[in-house]
Amino acid sequence: MASKNGTRLTIDKSGRIVVPKRLRDALGLQAESELEISAQSDGMFVRVVHDDSALVRIDGLWVHRGSAGPDADWNRVLDDVRVERVAAVLKP
Repeated sequence: MASKNGTRLTIDKSGRIVVPKRLRDALGLQAESELEISAQSDGMFVRVVHDDSALVRIDGLWVHRGSAGPDADWNRVLDDVRVERVAAVLKP
């Protein structure tokens, strides 16, 4: 059931909730994914705990979850990735 702030969930007798598949997929959550929960004045906040890897695979695509420095040269990064992909495709 949807609510104005998101999806309503029910806690089972063991205190568990089920994260809907659509949300798990959007966040890149899989079995054994680690979450952190904290109490807030109006409820609780749940966030995904990311491991050291800044790259996660979501819907078959690699997604960068880290942050880039202010001097990041994205054009160079994209060019490097393109060169690697072309080389991989042309590899005998």
